[in-house]
Amino acid sequence: MSAKPSGGGTVRRRGCAPRAVRVPDMNDDPPALALFDLDGTLSDTRHRLHYVERTPKDWKAFFRAAGEDPPLAEGIALAKEWAARCEVGYVTGRPEHCRRATVRWLKAQGLPVGGPLWMRAARDFRPARVAKLERLRALARDREIAVVVDDDTEVCEVYEKAGFTVVRADWMPANATLAKAQESEGRT
Repeated sequence: MSAKPSGGGTVRRRGCAPRAVRVPDMNDDPPALALFDLDGTLSDTRHRLHYVERTPKDWKAFFRAAGEDPPLAEGIALAKEWAARCEVGYVTGRPEHCRRATVRWLKAQGLPVGGPLWMRAARDFRPARVAKLERLRALARDREIAVVVDDDTEVCEVYEKAGFTVVRADWMPANATLAKAQESEGRT
């Protein structure tokens, strides 16, 4: 199987795909990956942003509350659609210590949890666009990446420049606090 990402275009609306993109099939060996971000893509973080809008920021409380995030219906539906033809995985800026709560949350939404779940290592505060692209390229060495879905415009831009097919998750209103946490503070 080719190590190159499939596609290379931008998919802006759910269910749309460029004609040049090969439609993956679960019979592929191994099946292609559809990778989803969590915060702002599958989960609604707005209820916990108050922890990091003040000084000092309370990152422990912010991440502790992640298990209570409401689901974002459009993102959940899209992940379930892709699960019919790909293995679904997750590339998130959440720190590794949130893994158990994150897996519980994914299961509670009826999302697959058998695929990769990449989370930030302790003390990895690189911008999301750097950390996530590095992880995506590593995954693409061994697997076909059918699509990547993320809400962070800077992350989407570097994914697109690297040749990956991207769905820009624009179903949750952009938030300056979350953007700063992702790109300036390397926290989510």
